[in-house]
Amino acid sequence: TDIAECLLSAPFCADALVVDSGSGDHTVETARRCGARVVTHTWAGFGPQKQFAVQEARHDWVLCLDADERLSPELRESIVTLFAAGAPPHPAYALARRNRFLGRWLAHGEGYPDWTTRLFDRRRARWSDDPVHEQVLANGPVGRLDGDLMHASAESIERYIAKQNRYTTLQADALHARGKRSSGFAMAASPIARFFRFYVLKLGFLDGAPGFAHIAIGAFASFLKHAKLRALERAARNP
Repeated sequence: TDIAECLLSAPFCADALVVDSGSGDHTVETARRCGARVVTHTWAGFGPQKQFAVQEARHDWVLCLDADERLSPELRESIVTLFAAGAPPHPAYALARRNRFLGRWLAHGEGYPDWTTRLFDRRRARWSDDPVHEQVLANGPVGRLDGDLMHASAESIERYIAKQNRYTTLQADALHARGKRSSGFAMAASPIARFFRFYVLKLGFLDGAPGFAHIAIGAFASFLKHAKLRALERAARNP
């Protein structure tokens, strides 16, 4: 399963912790068979849930992975080498995540390199409280490591679009709560700018049909976020 491959890709970790929020499959049993500790915690949103896991860890340096992610051999070697040289010079490190979409490992556009900070010293960095699109906030410059974090998502196109729909609702709610506003121009310009950036400037067209679909859905998600924010603004004006 995904969780087994994830855990086995990081054998150097002194403490493997899996935070489960009520999975209905064999995640808990599989994780324990792989030697991981399992802690159950009610889902609190992406940022808070990951920060809870960080707090439950037994060591200050933490590596945060999702169940469908695993370290490439090169990235695994980079992490081992980093700590073999003594105390890491940066408080946090970003990993080049490589996404699989419609059966293809993307090499351009939004799919790669999708830099994401996952390795950090919890005394000098933490997860943000964002319910979606959470990020690590570090007290200092973030380093980068060689190798890829393989995001081996096997979800269907229907589930992927449904997830984007949920995420954009959470984004719009968060923006509205902070007093942010949108406009008709933003609804039109944001998806166009996103598509041009990743499909043309970031060479997403080189990933063929999967690359086009990945970026097109991302551009539509930008539209949805602004459209939902406008709807929230209108509902607030006309209760």
